[in-house]
Amino acid sequence: MKCFSKTDIGLKRSENQDRVFTDTIDDSAAIVILCDGMGGENAGSVASQMTIDFMTDRIKKGFRANAGRNYLRNLLITSVTAANSLVYDRATKESDKYGMGTTCVAGIVYDNRAYIINVGDSRAYHIFDDNIQQITKDHTYVRKLIERGEITEEESRVHPDRNRITRAVGAEREITPDYFEIDLEEGNILLFSSDGLHSYGDDAEIAEIIVNNPIGKACDLLIDYALGNGGRDNVSVAVVEV
Repeated sequence: MKCFSKTDIGLKRSENQDRVFTDTIDDSAAIVILCDGMGGENAGSVASQMTIDFMTDRIKKGFRANAGRNYLRNLLITSVTAANSLVYDRATKESDKYGMGTTCVAGIVYDNRAYIINVGDSRAYHIFDDNIQQITKDHTYVRKLIERGEITEEESRVHPDRNRITRAVGAEREITPDYFEIDLEEGNILLFSSDGLHSYGDDAEIAEIIVNNPIGKACDLLIDYALGNGGRDNVSVAVVEV
């Protein structure tokens, strides 16, 4: 199993509030955590870094070989909900951090299965047989409009509220992350990305970059792809190949 990640400030932002972490455990499991912070000054960076640090420590200490599906599911969910409490408490106690929060998409890949949670609009994709399928569902205002049939996917790309997130780590006292499990086969690839990538590109073109390049190089090319399409936001990617 191989995993790589990269983050870039983008072309217009003065600060990179994204954070991304990838690692393997005994070559049998991969951990990915990707956060896209939000908040004035450096508050978004604080929220995303706090979440990454806490979840990394908790998952690494909690992971064990031969763990069952329910154990890994609970490990992910309790990690992000506990991180939410930490970020929320700091945001309410420090005036300059008020309103800070972060998206979070995280996964454990183990024994040909991916365990994934998400909060916000950072995404996870499954790439197999040259196909790409979005695993997670965006927690955004425009996604609700699409599901109600009020706007189309194309209209959502230019909607004035397209960046309005409806769920974030640290935004409320309690959160409920979405949870997903998928079976994997050898050669399958998982992509985790902040909206700095998928808001500036086409899923099919993203998949083509990944399929046609070693995944380490693909991370660099995905950043270049987002920047070449405008790149006004921070952009972060993590890729795991089974």
